[in-house]
Amino acid sequence: MGLKLYCFGESGNAYKAALTLTLCGLEWEPVFVDFFHGEARSPAFREINLMGEVPVLVGPDVKLTQSGTIQLWAAERTGKLLGDRAEALRWVFFDNHKVSSQAGALRFHMNFLDPKKREPAVIDWLKGRLASAYKVLEAQLERTPFLAGDEVTIGDTACCGYLFYPEPFGFDRAQWPAIDAWLSRIQALPGWKHPYDMMPGRPSDRAPA
Repeated sequence: MGLKLYCFGESGNAYKAALTLTLCGLEWEPVFVDFFHGEARSPAFREINLMGEVPVLVGPDVKLTQSGTIQLWAAERTGKLLGDRAEALRWVFFDNHKVSSQAGALRFHMNFLDPKKREPAVIDWLKGRLASAYKVLEAQLERTPFLAGDEVTIGDTACCGYLFYPEPFGFDRAQWPAIDAWLSRIQALPGWKHPYDMMPGRPSDRAPA
């Protein structure tokens, strides 16, 4: 099929797309985007995606940006990970607004931003926002094995996107037993890989020699 996913390992949003494509059984090739040296904002990359963001999925008959759009396309294309479509999308939208938008900003702020530019008040505010989102996830996962019910959907591959990363951003699996068990169920799915094993690019690549 010749699918290419423009991505980099540190991107939770790219991971949501990569994991969904994989669990849907679609073959794809990663194309590394050197985000930390400005490639995503370069004129050449903006020709690929005006928004200057990953992920971007490109194939013979498709060009899509935004992780949720890519996830929905993969699910509809294959008939996998969709379940109750409206319920799955409800959790995709919840992730986009309440989980990834906060987790991505907080993780970047705490780990990748110049320490001199880090603001404790911003960190505390984002941690509070995320704690509220985790409470919602925990409550749902105490009722059902996956967010949209008994089977895994794109709602799960959306909401879990940032929660497998090792860098500290105020999330401790041990504090959320239902979330912890859910993440373990996702890890047990055939084809699951850690984001740093699924896509090129990790913090150690930029470590001083």
